[in-house]
Amino acid sequence: MFKHRKIIYGLSLIAIAILLAGCNGSEASEIDSEINIDIEHFEYTNQDEETVTLDDLEGTYWVANFIFTNCNTVCPPMTSNMANLQQEAEDQDLDVRFVSFSVDPEYDDPDTLKTFANQFDADYSNWDFLTGYSQKEIESFAASSFKLLVSKVDGHDQVSHGTSFFIVDPEGTAINNYSGTSSEEMDQIIDDLNILLD
Repeated sequence: MFKHRKIIYGLSLIAIAILLAGCNGSEASEIDSEINIDIEHFEYTNQDEETVTLDDLEGTYWVANFIFTNCNTVCPPMTSNMANLQQEAEDQDLDVRFVSFSVDPEYDDPDTLKTFANQFDADYSNWDFLTGYSQKEIESFAASSFKLLVSKVDGHDQVSHGTSFFIVDPEGTAINNYSGTSSEEMDQIIDDLNILLD
């Protein structure tokens, strides 16, 4: 009888442990997209000609994307989405930063980036538009740090690039990606940031 009671007690403890693990895991799974990519160290120049490094972003969550100012297709709506995301994060008092990497650095100098960003009422207190590298460098950086294809063909003014937005954690690891052209995905980013910052 005692042995039987001991077995039931043991099984109860295992069931409770599984239940608790399931509860903890369910929250994490809401933001799990099997992305776990370490961002390479960088030292680039923003729209105000200030240096921004990966170390400057350490300790905070940030949302990254890749755009260029001469883009005639996806970049304006992507930047509009990022601006809306920035405003919503401010409204919800979320401590997060935003980074837009130019994929056309030869054309996009700081002044050009700022002129472009001003069209979307970007708040530069926590949003950096970065340049100050070669075309080859940004293509390599995007591929290694975000698994994102960037490609500019000589003689053309348009650049092929992925349209994802990425959440990067305070340790500098990309942990999730989203469609940057979808306004619905911006809501998901806000939901995920609320979970991460809770």
